[in-house]
Amino acid sequence: MSFYPWYVVTLLMFAQTLSFIDRMILGLLVGPVRAAFDITDTQFSLLAGLAFAIFYALMGLPLARIADRYSRKWLIAIGISFWSIMTALCGAANSYGMLFLARMGVGVGEASLSPAAYSMISDTFPKRLLARAFSLYTFGVAIGSGLAYLIGGRVVAYVTAIDTVTVPIIGAVAPWQLTFFIVGVPGLVLAAIFLLTITEPERQGKISEAESVPIRDVVAFIMQRWRAIVLHIVGVSIFIMVVYSLNVWGPTYLIRTFDFGPAQAGLSMGLILALGAGAGLAAGGYWGDRWFSAGQYDAYSRVILYSMFGTLPFTVALGFELSIPVALTCLAIATFFSGFQGGLSGGLLQLLTPNEMRGQVVALFFLTANLIGFGLGPTILAACTDYIFQNDAAVGKSMALCAAILIPIASMIVIASLKHVNAAVAEMQER
Repeated sequence: MSFYPWYVVTLLMFAQTLSFIDRMILGLLVGPVRAAFDITDTQFSLLAGLAFAIFYALMGLPLARIADRYSRKWLIAIGISFWSIMTALCGAANSYGMLFLARMGVGVGEASLSPAAYSMISDTFPKRLLARAFSLYTFGVAIGSGLAYLIGGRVVAYVTAIDTVTVPIIGAVAPWQLTFFIVGVPGLVLAAIFLLTITEPERQGKISEAESVPIRDVVAFIMQRWRAIVLHIVGVSIFIMVVYSLNVWGPTYLIRTFDFGPAQAGLSMGLILALGAGAGLAAGGYWGDRWFSAGQYDAYSRVILYSMFGTLPFTVALGFELSIPVALTCLAIATFFSGFQGGLSGGLLQLLTPNEMRGQVVALFFLTANLIGFGLGPTILAACTDYIFQNDAAVGKSMALCAAILIPIASMIVIASLKHVNAAVAEMQER
């Protein structure tokens, strides 16, 4: 196999990396943002989750229809540029409402990436390598989240040592605002590289000669296979509530429980995400490809179940009084297992759907996963801290409570989908 397909997925991985840096950097700014706007943990969680997730979800489906019909290369390049600009505008916000709107803009831009990226990867790689290709693309989540905390922790430590900074046109800004300008700029460079060096791949696996499939046909296709598609999407989305909560509130858990500084918490959580989740993604992709190649058509779903079963006990352990080494070990192992599902959750939908519907079905998954997972997950955890435990230091207990309730529900839904996934994938293989 030539180098070019791996180059394509590597650039897409870098785009995913930048998207998660821009998405997750807010997790290191809980203290200064709360102080700047005099808000609670719950209000902050709306900025970190719901503000982004609402417009990410709402724009995902129309942008996915564009991805299924027009140039995916151009859509991705424009999306990268837009979310990078909106990230920088977060640094210009001088009120809670302005920051909320800018975070919505980040969601709009990032909604363009995954539907088009999954579709491009499916047309670039043979099926025997798809799980590893999807996992490499999703590796950007681990790297991006990790770098958001690794680099972000250093940036936050640097800028907080400065009183104010003068930015051309905008004027004086607070140190936390400068962080958004610093992390927003690289996306514009990547967008240009992507546009100049990537060729739009030929679409494969179509069941119709029409340029665009009517929405009613997409809905009908999904409803005929709802036990495979809908159960998979809902089960994984509930699990992602726990995964995103760990990622968003992990640094705050270390800061509030063990008195870590922002840089120390960023370094610790960054390494955990980059190495732990990265290793989990690699393992999940390997086992997914191996079992699928052996004829086990529900292989991706089974690997996702192992992801859930492995994540549960180590997340629940965070609710107990732990030493620093034990707490970091539990975070690392939970993150490793949570990474198994990363590339396979959206990847399974590529095996379940024809080419002209792939972007839209993946967009439906990300709509659900981000509204439920990214939108509600961190907010429910914050609400547990604010209203059940009524103690800022109880972040670990909130993580444990959410995992103990949500992961068993998610796993039962995925188990219910297994035989239907197996049959639906076998049908698409025959086509």
